[in-house]
Amino acid sequence: MAKTPAQPGTSAARAARAKTAADTAAGNAHGQENSAKQAKPASTNAAKPAGAKASKPAAAGGGKTSKAGKPGRESKPRAFQGIRDWFNAKVGRPTASYYWIIGTTVALTMIGRMTVLSASTAETISQGKDPYDLFIKESGFAVLGLVLMFVLSCMRPTFWRKAGPLLILLAVALLALVFTPLGVNVNGNLNWLAFGPLQFQPSEAAKLALAVWMGVVLAAKGRLVREFWHVVLPVGVGAAIILALILLGHDLGTAVIVGMMVLAGLMFAGVRWWTLSLAVVAAVLVALISNLTSDNRTSRFASWLGDCSQPGACDQYLNGAYALASGGWFGVGLGQSRQKWNWIPEAHNDFIFAIIGEEFGLLGTIVILGLYAVLAYSIFRVINTRNDTMSRVICGMILTWIVGQAAVNIAVVVGLLPVIGVPLPLISYGGTALIMVLAAVGVMLSFSRTEPEGTLKSS
Repeated sequence: MAKTPAQPGTSAARAARAKTAADTAAGNAHGQENSAKQAKPASTNAAKPAGAKASKPAAAGGGKTSKAGKPGRESKPRAFQGIRDWFNAKVGRPTASYYWIIGTTVALTMIGRMTVLSASTAETISQGKDPYDLFIKESGFAVLGLVLMFVLSCMRPTFWRKAGPLLILLAVALLALVFTPLGVNVNGNLNWLAFGPLQFQPSEAAKLALAVWMGVVLAAKGRLVREFWHVVLPVGVGAAIILALILLGHDLGTAVIVGMMVLAGLMFAGVRWWTLSLAVVAAVLVALISNLTSDNRTSRFASWLGDCSQPGACDQYLNGAYALASGGWFGVGLGQSRQKWNWIPEAHNDFIFAIIGEEFGLLGTIVILGLYAVLAYSIFRVINTRNDTMSRVICGMILTWIVGQAAVNIAVVVGLLPVIGVPLPLISYGGTALIMVLAAVGVMLSFSRTEPEGTLKSS
């Protein structure tokens, strides 16, 4: 019987299917053999506790696992972590406000040194002096002040409780030395001391001493600050002595700032409103009497009101306004100010804000105001997080010193207040002022740390 011939390709297809089936069977057999071999290691791994490193899978990933147990890169230890932990255990761990205060302070200091270089070169060149002389001196003061700021930021609150009485006695002694042959009269103000080539302003140091001393005394008074005579003695008497010595040196501008600091300290201590009102009235009366008894201050007040009959009486106001107006939105450029060429007296000091407005424009002045605003907010956060009177009073008085003095200086430049001769903190030229402001920032930083770990454990 003849066979039916197969269709073309049928035999090839059957052979391919047969080969595929054979390969599948061989693969299944090989898989079962591997499963049997791996059964023992799998059971061994299952017996290990969770979190133990796997042998071969971990080796494939470089022997590193992530926190979730998945293969990944191991987190590297931070540089000098051991030293940082030891240091934080000694002086306390910094808070977020600590870094905000440092950031804004350093930014304002660097901007100030750059602007001082721009504003001072014109006058020094016209006088035939080294154009970088003031900048180099001021940079040295800035470095010294930053080092002092770091050292004071490491002090504990107990240190300031002990140092308060000593600081106020030292401040009174230095202010009294101004009226000896060591005193130096600068621009009509007897507020400098000279020890050989070294000159400094003791009234700037008195601001910090008064803040620390008032914080210590008002904290010791406790609820007694609600009584009038416990505010007058000894806080009122001590503040009056400091103000009297400053006013005797004819430095009304510094006296105004110190008076603002005293009022702020009493407010943060929680004195009664009528006691605070009496202090405000007394401060206003002293300011009016000081203004009326000085021809220089009277002429400044008259020029502020628009009386420009005296030659040069309105030069600072008018040229400062010209500088701000010519700056426009974006300024004329760094170093391109025209008003600094002896048109504005003390361009690198009291009226440096006008130079900033001319060279950097309105946007530059807004940046400066924003930095002061961030600094004020950061200090307020420190005040709100501390539950002791001493730190609130000290930080509140230093806040008023820095931000309040900045507000007064800017108000003078834009014509809202008469010229009283106060520099712009952290920006204007002045070695004593810069060092003492940075020292005051260091005192605030010491309160912006949490309590040291050893203190927490012992308590």
